[in-house]
Amino acid sequence: MRESQYNQGCGGAMNLFIILKLLSSITSFFRQSIKVLKLDSAKIFAVLFTFSLCLSLSFSAFSPSYAKSSTQNSGANPAANTSIAAINVVRMGYQKSAVLALVKQQGTLEKQLSPSGVSVKWLEFPSGPPMMEALNANSIDFAAVGEGPPVFAQSAGVPLVYVGNSSASPEGLAILVRNNSPIKTLADLKGKKVAVAKGSSAHFLLVQALSSTGLQYSDIQPTYLSPADARAVFEQGKIDAWGIWDPFLAAAQKSGGARILRDAKGLASWREFYVTSRSFADANPQLVKQILESVDKVGKWAKKNHRQVAEVLSPQMGIDVASLELAETRRKRYDVLPFSNEVVAEQQKVADTFLSQKLIPKQIKVADAVWKPK
Repeated sequence: MRESQYNQGCGGAMNLFIILKLLSSITSFFRQSIKVLKLDSAKIFAVLFTFSLCLSLSFSAFSPSYAKSSTQNSGANPAANTSIAAINVVRMGYQKSAVLALVKQQGTLEKQLSPSGVSVKWLEFPSGPPMMEALNANSIDFAAVGEGPPVFAQSAGVPLVYVGNSSASPEGLAILVRNNSPIKTLADLKGKKVAVAKGSSAHFLLVQALSSTGLQYSDIQPTYLSPADARAVFEQGKIDAWGIWDPFLAAAQKSGGARILRDAKGLASWREFYVTSRSFADANPQLVKQILESVDKVGKWAKKNHRQVAEVLSPQMGIDVASLELAETRRKRYDVLPFSNEVVAEQQKVADTFLSQKLIPKQIKVADAVWKPK
């Protein structure tokens, strides 16, 4: 026993010595690089990012837990990864206005996963794009978003996969103007300031709507704002139009003095997409299935209980019950459906449209991000 402890101690000391020597060499290299090459701020950032990555790899490579994990994984039975007990906590990203807010409120997922020893952590986001950033940073495991965010994320290299989608609800997505606005048609938006959440479903609707009337995206002045910020400037008259979704859409209609210039019918589907990382889905297929089952169960209840849903969400969102009930009557985004060729084609159109407007950096193939359980 003492000999084993001695060997471990010597091994740890040797590893520490190697790490320190390696870090010294890396530090010296990057100092010289910055000095000799006279790097600008952007390049210095890239150098520092690489340095931090090297730092991380240096410590992890000599970490006993890393070595143990690598050894275990190399000889592990692949079937073991299908157990939902492979993790202790599943981190759910959600928006107050989406179906996952109801799943959280009712505790459905916690009840379903409790027998397996898996707990649930809920993390709230104002819209889809920040959730995709969190997924990329491994800060969440699962999310529900609209059409735009996963397209932007996939084009940026985020290793996401679609694991399901909802029915379409185009009536719940629209471009608004104030009641007293002189804007009567989409063509009247030329030269106007239009607020929208960048990378959102409303962003896609705006591009599609402009195109349908012969306008280019460059013909307007886009103003990228979150729903809360956009409503404030919209009501103050600082912007001319606003691309937004329910229930913010309904609230603006009911109490914000707004009218619909054009909804998404014939332009965008406005579905809910359930996404996770590829590594999470592949390692936890049964858990993914149970999450989707919980969402579908709550969704079926919500479709039949518009008033109760509105009463549940009202205190959370700070939106009156009447506005929420209006939103619920046109919402069909509460179910869970498998990805079909039609939905893949719809999402591919979103991606191709954003690419044509140079809103995403490269072409993507949506079908590559559709999860196929092994």
